[in-house]
Amino acid sequence: MKTMRLNIKGEGAFAYDIRIGYDILEGIGQGVAEFGTGRRYVAITDTNVAPLYGEAMLKKLKKAGLNCDMIEFPAGEASKNINTALSVVQQLLKLGIDRKSAIIAFGGGVVGDLAGFVASLYMRSIPYLQIPTTLVAQVDSSIGGKTAIDLEEGKNLMGTFYQPRAVFIDPAFLETLPPEEFGNGLAEIVKYGIIDSEDFFELLEDKMADIRKCNRKVLVRVIEMSCGIKKRLVEIDEKDQGPRHFLNYGHTIGHALEAASGYGLSHGKGVSLGMMAAARLSEKICGLSAGYRKRVDILIEKAGLPTAIPRGINTDLIISKLTADKKKSGSIINFVLIKKIGEPFITGDVKETIVRETIEEMKNDRRTA
Repeated sequence: MKTMRLNIKGEGAFAYDIRIGYDILEGIGQGVAEFGTGRRYVAITDTNVAPLYGEAMLKKLKKAGLNCDMIEFPAGEASKNINTALSVVQQLLKLGIDRKSAIIAFGGGVVGDLAGFVASLYMRSIPYLQIPTTLVAQVDSSIGGKTAIDLEEGKNLMGTFYQPRAVFIDPAFLETLPPEEFGNGLAEIVKYGIIDSEDFFELLEDKMADIRKCNRKVLVRVIEMSCGIKKRLVEIDEKDQGPRHFLNYGHTIGHALEAASGYGLSHGKGVSLGMMAAARLSEKICGLSAGYRKRVDILIEKAGLPTAIPRGINTDLIISKLTADKKKSGSIINFVLIKKIGEPFITGDVKETIVRETIEEMKNDRRTA
C-alpha cells in the first residue's frame, strides 16, 4: 500500500492521507477507525455499488466496532440533484445523525460529489471519508474537496470546497466496473498525461493495452501517478483560482457536450471529445504541432474512447451550454489549451467561430489527421 499526504497550507490549513493499494477493503474497518472521525457513520452509496459491496462493507466496519448505517440512491448522473441531496439529508435526520457523526462516500464520482456536498452542509458540516469505487473517482474526483450537484442549466453549478478526512483507493473495485465506466476514468488519466509530462504521456502510449486489461502492476502505478499530479495541483491551488484550472483540460467543451446530449453522453466520452477539440483549438490558436495533436488523437483512440462528436447533438446547443461554464470570467469562457505535451495554459481569447468550426469538423470527420 502506498500513502501520500495532501497538505493544504495557509488559511484553513488541512492535511489528509490518500491510501492506494489492492485489497484495502479487507482492512477498511481499522482504516476508518484510525481516523476517529465520528461516533456514528453513514455510508452513502448508490444502487450499483450497494448490491456488490454494501453488505461486506458494513460487516467490516461493524467488526471493527463502528456503528454504521447505509443510505443508497439511484445510480447515475441524473440523481446528482437537489432532490436527491434533500432526500439523503432527511434520511440522515431519521437515523439521528448528529454533528459527532461522519459520512463515508462509498461509490463513484456522483456518490462522492453528492455525499461530500451533503457532508459540507448537514448541520453546518460533518466530517466525511472517500472510498471511491470507479476509476474516475479514484484518479480524480475523490481528491481535492470539490463537491457539487447539477442544475438544469449545467453540471456542478451548486457546490462547495470541502476536503475529506481521508481517501482509501482500492483498485480491486475496478475489476467489476463496466467497460464504459472504466473508460470514463481512462479519459481523466489521458488528461493527466497531456497536461503533466512527456514521460507520463509516453508511458500511457506504451502501456494503454495493459491498463485496459487491468494489469495490476501497471494499473496501480498509473493510479498512483495520476493521484500524485492531482495532489500537487490541489496543494498549490485548493480553490481553483490558478494552476488547478489545468485539470479542466477537455472539460469545457466536454461538459457542454454532456449537457447538450441531455447527459446521454457519458463523462468520459464528453471529456475525450473535449480533449480532442482542445488539441485542435491549440493547433489553430497557439501553434501546437500537428504531430502532437495526432498523438493526442491516437492515444484517445487507443483508450477505446470516441473520436467523433455525434451528429445528433446540435452545435448551437453545445455553444449555449458553454456559456454556463462555471469557470468563465464574466462573459469570457476560459479554455485550457496546450503548447505541447506537458505545457498547458489558460486563455479566454478563443473566438466562438473557431469553436463552432472545430465542433463541425469533429462531427463530419472520423479523424481529422
